[in-house]
Amino acid sequence: MDIFVGVIVGLLVLMILVTLHEFGHFIMARRNGVRVLEFGIGFPPKAIAWVKDPKTKKWKRLPKKEWGKPQEGLIFSLNWLPIGGFCQMDGESDAETRKGTFGSVSFWKKTKILFGGVAMNWLTGIVIFTILAWAGMPEFLDNQFTIADDTRTEWVPIKVAVVAEGSPADAAGFKTGDYLLSVDGNAIKYASDLTSYNNTKAGQAVNYQVMRGVDDDCIKKPTCDKDSCECAEGAETLELVAVLNPEGSDYLLGVSMESSQMMKYSTWSAPLVGVGLTAQITAETFHGIGDLLWNLVRGVGSLFSFDSNVRESGQQAISEVGESVSGPVGIIGVLFPAFTSAGPANLAFLAALISISLACMNVLPIPALDGGRWLLIAIYRLRHKKLTKEIEEKIVSRAFIVLILLMLIVTVLDITRFFR
Repeated sequence: MDIFVGVIVGLLVLMILVTLHEFGHFIMARRNGVRVLEFGIGFPPKAIAWVKDPKTKKWKRLPKKEWGKPQEGLIFSLNWLPIGGFCQMDGESDAETRKGTFGSVSFWKKTKILFGGVAMNWLTGIVIFTILAWAGMPEFLDNQFTIADDTRTEWVPIKVAVVAEGSPADAAGFKTGDYLLSVDGNAIKYASDLTSYNNTKAGQAVNYQVMRGVDDDCIKKPTCDKDSCECAEGAETLELVAVLNPEGSDYLLGVSMESSQMMKYSTWSAPLVGVGLTAQITAETFHGIGDLLWNLVRGVGSLFSFDSNVRESGQQAISEVGESVSGPVGIIGVLFPAFTSAGPANLAFLAALISISLACMNVLPIPALDGGRWLLIAIYRLRHKKLTKEIEEKIVSRAFIVLILLMLIVTVLDITRFFR
């Protein structure tokens, strides 16, 4: 059920982010004198559509029999495939000369239109991070950007989410909602630390200290720790002893934990944190893309070496590329269910990360993407040559096919990892 909900949430979030990207193109096109034929949420087939009358400026329902016919006004449509959105401009070829088309406007206006979607994705990241900085920002990065003079930090301990029936945890008295404080007297901050410790104690009795009956908001306060909790009337600290299952069992303790997390709060500096964190993640994303490309080039080149050690190193580099890349299946089927179950703040953080990633990817000089189309137009401008519609379509379509093939390869890798 959690996976199903996560997949639905993932599809909705990705559709919103892609639609916002297209809305950036829409705004820049309208502001720079380019006519937009249709703005759609989702991809066809159409579910419903409206058209704006250019004379009365009023919207009216567009009959189904008119869907395939040219309209004088802007069409707004809702479509059945929830995988993004689109902004269809008039005359999108650079060679187009009719007034009001994309091709007829200046190079500077084309630049603003092409990068309008990128700017919107970065702006989305800034807005989400600004809200999180004020409401509670999860800490995911080392040296995550903050304004030290205006940052309050709260630590949320790991929490028992599910107790397996008949498990050692069930027999010991674990309850859903318990907060884990220590194991055999050792403070535990991360769920991974608990797993690692349990692995060393397979088949043995382990003492777990938990806090029960404390309000979720109270546990975040600095005054609440394993010895006292001033705001938690009725809360109790318990010592639970569980005899773990032997090594090789399906599970040792039998609990599913909500990960602990550091939350940071800002006030007046929230907008600055939004901008700074977006810039930090943008830099990290480009650095990651650079490392990925270098590993790919190095790995492929090493495969042709006569030295077996070099070939083995190349295969490892290519394997690292495959492990570090995630496509639609990995994002929607794995990341979103995990982040959705971790709470709204974590889900919002993931949405901001993906929005920034969309911006970074579309800046890359790949002809099928915004940055590549801009570079193609710029090259022909510098060469003082005309970029004909035929040449542009040939280059863009071939690049698009390569992207689709890469996406299929990544999807296969995702599915392989998913069913391991």
